[in-house]
Amino acid sequence: MLVRDFLPALRYGAKILPGEILGGGATVYGDVWYVNPTTGDDNSTGKTPDEAFASVAAANSAMTNNNQDVVLMSAYAAHTPTSMLTITKNRSHFVGTDLRGGIGMGARTRLTMGDSTVAADIALMQNTGVGNTFEGIKFDSSSTVAASVYGIAEGGEYSVYQRCEMYKSTDLDETGAAEILNNGDSAQWLDCYIGSTANIVADGAIRANMLLTATLSGKKCRDNFVENCVFATKAGGTEHVDIYGANATDVERMFYMKDCLFFNSILAAADPAHAVGFGAAQTEGQVILKNCTSVLHIVMKEASRNIYIDGAVPTHNTSGVSVTG
Repeated sequence: MLVRDFLPALRYGAKILPGEILGGGATVYGDVWYVNPTTGDDNSTGKTPDEAFASVAAANSAMTNNNQDVVLMSAYAAHTPTSMLTITKNRSHFVGTDLRGGIGMGARTRLTMGDSTVAADIALMQNTGVGNTFEGIKFDSSSTVAASVYGIAEGGEYSVYQRCEMYKSTDLDETGAAEILNNGDSAQWLDCYIGSTANIVADGAIRANMLLTATLSGKKCRDNFVENCVFATKAGGTEHVDIYGANATDVERMFYMKDCLFFNSILAAADPAHAVGFGAAQTEGQVILKNCTSVLHIVMKEASRNIYIDGAVPTHNTSGVSVTG
């Protein structure tokens, strides 16, 4: 389900009814919940724009498991949870309503958290549900709580993140921190912007954009598909790795990346040794980089780690991995 499917209804703030056929042919089978942190009230029904909830947490609680419910999040002011948004229900959909196309950088529907009020929180959001989707949302964490080292902790099945931005402005000196902890089974990451070129990653820290290390209990990165995503960084040293897993078994079956950009800013202090790497060669899965581009990394992928590159061989003024003349 894409945000463009809601265009006719959202443009004028109309109520969307369960079962209504929307533009683009989409059908809402479950309930639709509205969230507006400016005018909403968690004691409201959440059923119409005029009776919107104030928090995404209230909408998450109101959703029915396996009901294909949709949460429509306003794009005017930031949604500011004070603790981790924990999503365990299945077949639920979170949609940012800024109605923009393109890649997720600068999505105006923002889920923003400072220091969590719960010491055990590991992220701004943790998803462990089945078949959940997230579209047009900026996930922005600045938490300094010791456990909160990720922006998103993905441990669900068949999740889809489309046109989202993931940004964590803290823990830039911590090797095990990341914008995304990806322990998702069959997750898709489409048109997303992950990381930042504004804040420098400390020298000596791996500090991945997407961490594949198997961390969540019983969860592992399996059969993921990543397309047209930007992994952005401003490296302080050669140790940073955009996509990283610490162990030989962090990837199971397949991790496929297509048309992605690994971008280290020209304002960085150093060029990372590689964009994709692991602490050991993968023994349970393969990583495939199809037509990806690396900028200001020494090489695109670490050698002898069961990572495959499929793309043009670059020379000056031709297509392929970016080089300078």
